[in-house]
Order: sequence, then structure tokens, then C-alpha cells
Amino acid sequence: MKNHPQYTQPGSKRDFTIICIPVHCESSTLDHAATEAGMRKVTRRVGVAIGDQILDLNAVSHLFDGPLLKDQQFVFKEATLNSFMSLGRAAWKEARDTLQRLLSVNDQTLQQNAELRASRLSGSPPCYCCRALVPQFSATMHLPAHIGDYTDFYSSIHHATNVGIMFRGPENALMPNWKYIPVGYHGRASSVVVSGTPIRRPNGQTCPVDGEAPVFGPCRLMDFELEVAFFVGGPPTTLGEPVPIQEAQDRIFGMVLMNDWSARDIQKWEYVPLGPFLSKSLGTTISPWVVTIDALLPFAVDNMEQVPQPFPYLRHDDKFNFDINLTIDIKRQLSIYSPGLVVYGLTFIGMALAKDCLFPAERSVSSTVSRTNYKYMYWTSKQQLAHHTITGCNLNPGDLMASGTISGPASDSFGSMLELSWRGTKPVPLADGSTRKFLQDGDEVVIKDKVPPPLKSNSTKRVGPALYPWYRAHFVHLVDLLLTTKYIV
Repeated sequence: MKNHPQYTQPGSKRDFTIICIPVHCESSTLDHAATEAGMRKVTRRVGVAIGDQILDLNAVSHLFDGPLLKDQQFVFKEATLNSFMSLGRAAWKEARDTLQRLLSVNDQTLQQNAELRASRLSGSPPCYCCRALVPQFSATMHLPAHIGDYTDFYSSIHHATNVGIMFRGPENALMPNWKYIPVGYHGRASSVVVSGTPIRRPNGQTCPVDGEAPVFGPCRLMDFELEVAFFVGGPPTTLGEPVPIQEAQDRIFGMVLMNDWSARDIQKWEYVPLGPFLSKSLGTTISPWVVTIDALLPFAVDNMEQVPQPFPYLRHDDKFNFDINLTIDIKRQLSIYSPGLVVYGLTFIGMALAKDCLFPAERSVSSTVSRTNYKYMYWTSKQQLAHHTITGCNLNPGDLMASGTISGPASDSFGSMLELSWRGTKPVPLADGSTRKFLQDGDEVVIKDKVPPPLKSNSTKRVGPALYPWYRAHFVHLVDLLLTTKYIV
């Protein structure tokens, strides 16, 4: 064991331990089918994160030999998680238990399996589980599932109140229906993309001056929305048959971080009377890692008090909010000029030069603009799912449902620039001395999450800093945005 540095024990200070094993879809050039000639074949497959490695579930699919999975091993050979999601919660738990056993200190299966120890590349010596482990740095992340349908809710009472005050005044902050139903709308599944996909500033109709004619041009009020989304699992449901709230948890496969990009000026002009349309469909970003619901249950906290009491089909007494700390950073690239500073790759090398000899370099400055928590959700994900199906809407494995913008009660815990800058009236200071009312070209939005250790957890199995339920940094770039300022005829 001591000769295997890539092995991660439960107490490791890495992002992913066997206490929380997130799943995803990835591809890499380190494929099993690499040829003698050195050709590298790229395939897409599913895997789980452990330490700084990815365990290729295709390579170890034969080890899922429990009563529920022994005849379903094919699900780990597919390019997405949809088939695995369709098996249901008992199978998800069996898979998680199997992985925790295989990756534990006391199990030697992966270490002693000759086939798994064989190198992926011809001529390379055998190593610990070579054929099953892929370094995260060498992998390209993909969407974890084929998303057939996507729904976005509006379930944070602080966010809904803030937006209502801005546009309708404090006396009409919440619409009459808000405390009775989990408000939501159907989004565009085709524009849901994985973290790291560039997002361009959109063109559209806006009405800068109320009462005047609209204009067409690039969005001027580009915004982010911090959200958490869950994937639906289990077999497809039948049209006309609602999912009772008592069964809703068994339909929630796992959760991801989400950024619901929003063109605020386009949204303002288009949202009456049917709600957002093009202002939201420009792109919705999710993290590549999915954390199963069973991994999150230890972090469940009390639900928010709901007054008036919801209708019976929305009632549940068990805790189903989660204590997940969330932060939003705005990261921007700075072009600096420093005497005697030259950039070679990632290394800065100083040189003795004349005082007036300046060499350009680039560095980034990151500013945390918000710290909030998922526990501030008014409507739980179980209530969202039950309400979504109450009229008979059918669900499919891989459907995505999002929380809506997550905002806390304090001004530094809001989940969007619309709120942080209070509709552009209060510039948000950044670490480099600049300010933001909305996003500018080249800005990078970084959403992070972290859960605290459970109060009753064993200190030898610390899950605080070692456990980020999603990929630690959720990067999305706003690049080449000025290209869209030109009209396309």
C-alpha cells in the first residue's frame, strides 16, 4: 500500500475521498486500446473521482457483482450515466458500497488484479491499477448524462424577495402564489453545457428606456445565477401518474453545481407575459461531477419554516435541506507591465534589464463576491419533484431540475450580480480595485462549494476540507464576447 501514492484513504486531504465518490463522464488519450504504434484513441466513459485520479468504471465493471448489478454491468460501459441512473436507488447504493469497499485500505482486489495492473500503453511497466486509473489532469470532462428535459425553479425566498422589491416594491415583493407552489419554468436542455465551455455575450432585443421603442444589440447586463441542480433517476414514469412526495427522494439521483447565465436586459423586455426565454437559453453550465443523494444525506439540516402550510401533496417532515457552503468568485485576467519580468509558460523568470525595458505579462486576480448556503432554500428538491409531476408530467432518467438562484439573508450572500449590485445601483468592489455592476468581457465566474464535517463524525474520517461534493472549481469563461457585437445579416 505504501508504494501506491495515488491511493486515497478516507482521511486524505484531497478533494474526493471514499466517503464521497462523485460520478461523471470523461474521455482521455490514455485509452485501453492504444496501439503498438503509439496511436491514442479517445473514448468517452463513466468514472468516479478518488483523490486526484479517476477510476474508470468500464475497466472495473466486472467487479460490480452484487445481487442488483451483476446482470447490469453494461451500464458502466456506456458513454453517459443515464442507464445507471435508471436502475434506481437500491442499485446506486450497491454501486457506492462496492466502490467504497474496493477503494478501502482493507481490500486488495484492485492492487492484486494482474489485468488491472497492466499498463494502458505498450512497453510501460505494470503499476497499481494502471488500467483503471486516469489522472484527472489528463481527462476531458463531459456532461454526465444526456439531458432530455430541464426545469429551473425559483425556490429561494431571499432571492425572490429581493427581485420583487427591486421591480415591484416591498409591498408586493412576493407574488401571491409564491408560498403555495414551487414556481418554475421549462428551460432549454440543448444549451446545458459542462463547466469550462465558453459562453458568448448574446445579441437580442432590449428596451433601455421604459416607454420607448426597443433596440437590437449585444447584452449589456450579463449576469450569473448560483444554483444547485439534481438529476432525476429511476425508471421512466408513466404519463398521468404523479410521483408522491414520499417516493420523491428515490427519484433524486444526485446533485451538481449550476450557473444559470442570464442576460438581464433581454430578460426585462421579453419576460412578460410568459417568463424568460432567450435571456436564459444562451447557456446553462453545470459541473461535471455528480454527487449521489446518499453521499449528501449526512449534511441534511432542518427545512425552512413554511407559512402557510403547504398542501398535503407537498408536505414532508424529514430534513431535506443541506448545509452546503457556496462561494462565488469573479476572476479576471490582468495585463501588467513589470521591469525584468518575462513569462515562460507558467514560470516567471526575472532578468537584469534597463529600468525602462518593460515586458508584458498576464496574471489573474480572483475576488470573492458572495458567500451563501444551500440551506436557505424555501422549497426542497423533494417538493419540487412532487409538484412537477402532480398534474401527471412524466419523468425520465437524466432529466435535470435546478433550484433557482440561491441567496441568503445578508447582502454579501446574494447569488447574482442583479442582487449584489442591487440592479446596478451599488458597484461591487473587486480585489484589484475595480468594480462590477454586471459581468464584463473576459470575466471568469468560479463557483465553489464545501460541506462541514458532520457533528457526530469520527475525527479519523474527516470530511470537511477533504470533501467537496462537486468539482472544487466551477470555471466558465466569458471570452471573445465582442465578436457578437456585429450584426449578422
